[in-house]
Amino acid sequence: MALGTTRAVALVGLTGHVVEVQAHIAASVPGFVLVGLPDTALSESRDRVRAAVASSGLTWPQRKITVNLSPAALPKSGTTFDLAIAVATLAGAGILGTSDVERVVHLGELGLDGRLQPVRGVLPAVAAAVDAGFPDVVVPAADEPEARLVPGARVVGAVDLADVARLHGADLERPAGHVAVPAARPSAVVRRDGDLVDVLGQDEARHALEVAAAGGHHLLLVGAPGAGKTMLASRLPGILPDLTESEAVEVTAVHSVAGVFDPGAGLVRRPPFEDPHHTATPAAIVGGGSGLPRPGAASRAHRGVLFLDEAPEFGARVLQTLRQPLEHGELVIHRAGGTARYPARFQLVLAANPCPCGRAVGKGLDCTCSAVAQRRYFGRLSGPLLDRVDVQVEVRPVSRVERANGARPESSAAVAARVRAAREAAAARLAGTGWRTNAEVPGTWLRDRLGPDPALLRDVDTALDRGSLSLRGADRVLRLAWTVADLAGRAAPSRADIGQGLALRTRGHRG
Repeated sequence: MALGTTRAVALVGLTGHVVEVQAHIAASVPGFVLVGLPDTALSESRDRVRAAVASSGLTWPQRKITVNLSPAALPKSGTTFDLAIAVATLAGAGILGTSDVERVVHLGELGLDGRLQPVRGVLPAVAAAVDAGFPDVVVPAADEPEARLVPGARVVGAVDLADVARLHGADLERPAGHVAVPAARPSAVVRRDGDLVDVLGQDEARHALEVAAAGGHHLLLVGAPGAGKTMLASRLPGILPDLTESEAVEVTAVHSVAGVFDPGAGLVRRPPFEDPHHTATPAAIVGGGSGLPRPGAASRAHRGVLFLDEAPEFGARVLQTLRQPLEHGELVIHRAGGTARYPARFQLVLAANPCPCGRAVGKGLDCTCSAVAQRRYFGRLSGPLLDRVDVQVEVRPVSRVERANGARPESSAAVAARVRAAREAAAARLAGTGWRTNAEVPGTWLRDRLGPDPALLRDVDTALDRGSLSLRGADRVLRLAWTVADLAGRAAPSRADIGQGLALRTRGHRG
């Protein structure tokens, strides 16, 4: 009887838990038993591990092998445990030194030929191992650049199981003429931000985009097809500030778990942009899958932009699932296999036509839709959802005069400089409060710092009396007014700033 022990990491959401992998070798009828709450993919590891050991020139012990993943009550999923199971088994059989492997974390999926395949979630898994006091980590060679992003980690990248066996003292020769080639990792799609210099006219919509970026406000763009709503929305990430170091690590961890991170590019430094199609399911937006759920588009857009084009065409369930992250900045997903938490503090950008035919702009003389059809179409965006969207503007078609104007539109770089200055002003004002942008600040805090002049809120009070603005909407007008003041370099909003906030909130005519 012999026992081999090593370590792996189980991810539940973005939280990593160090798992002790024990392999018990008993003199009994040959067999392999895996216990410790594994999912289906993990249960299949016994066949992958056996084939990988044989392909690597190592001897598979013809004994009764019992592998335990401790703590046993923690759900474990995926193929990340393959390498740790193989190492623990070989250590228990005396092929590897037991003292060498006990304090090393092994992560990786094994191919039948013994090669190590890249896995998801290496960054948060290695970070959890280092935090738990296990800085020595072995990962697939393709995942080594990502693992080295974790401070304090001592990372070894291995191409195959034979490399790992040699690392732990196995007397194993590399075959003559053998050239180890690391498994290729799927490359992430590189996104190129467009430039606002390409947007002709649209002064009001461009201003709304700048205010949304400066204050972290959610944005609704309503206009006819072809007016430029998608073009404007796609340029929002280009005027947002770079992510801070902590934000970059957080966003990179989400993308690593989702399998869309390119380790060769380093940490994700720019705000991400997600634009799911309107046929996307709730699971695709908020996350899901069998067993423990994986992050969806809302979490992948964390610290960036989630753009829903043709928003009324999205399913009602999809739109309603966004209310939790809009309110709390995170998603809590409950499944039979466990509960996962993913951060989801994004800027929501909705684009919508004013009616099914899309021509109810201006006086709406060309619109062929009935009043009932118009209300039913826009009514798909529920009141509670729209009430959480601070900036609501109409995007009108570009006129012939604007097209003929030879003036060069302002570039994203120029707008980004003003946005960065406004964010710095807001950060200085909010220092010590835990809030980062004006969009996060409650109305009570903002009202207390307006000053004693009652005339400042006269326009807001009038809108409240008419019923065109709710109390929550009034607070959001104040948030917008503070952002307008930050962009103008003022210490506090004026009545004109509050008027601008009211116009941005109500699309110029309704709340």
